[in-house]
Amino acid sequence: MSGLEALQSAQFVTAKGKRFVVIDVEDWESLVEWLESVEDRQIARQAFEQLRAAGGDRSRAGWKEWDAAKGEVE
Repeated sequence: MSGLEALQSAQFVTAKGKRFVVIDVEDWESLVEWLESVEDRQIARQAFEQLRAAGGDRSRAGWKEWDAAKGEVE
């Protein structure tokens, strides 16, 4: 399910003068996953823009060598 489909499946409820949105938990999880993917793409674009600005030099772009970064992700 796409993020838009998850949002379109929302139902509205009014209680004690407030309006709430109710969404199926599976739709919620799909929406969160979609938002995380959008964020990941933005991070990747920024990194590649920095690499391009550094003339392709990974060190000048602030990228770490794999051996140095490997311990951070394990």
